[in-house]
Amino acid sequence: MEINQLSKKIENKLLKDNSIKHVKIIDNTHKHLKHNSHQKGKFHIKLEINSEILKKTNRIQSNKVIYKILSEELKTDIHSLQISFI
Repeated sequence: MEINQLSKKIENKLLKDNSIKHVKIIDNTHKHLKHNSHQKGKFHIKLEINSEILKKTNRIQSNKVIYKILSEELKTDIHSLQISFI
């Protein structure tokens, strides 16, 4: 899967959650290409999520919500995920 397809898929899945108002997806894969743990075909994604509910929730619990929504992509297309709530 290419990054544009993955980004659209991530955005669509996250926006189905009523508490999430906006998602910004940043591909940071280029920063990790020379790392020993880099896996070709997997992406390093940063998410900036606008959600008042998740922003007020315990960080572990809010991350669990996102990891659950993106569980399939984490197995197949995402190597690392950085999440910030705005």
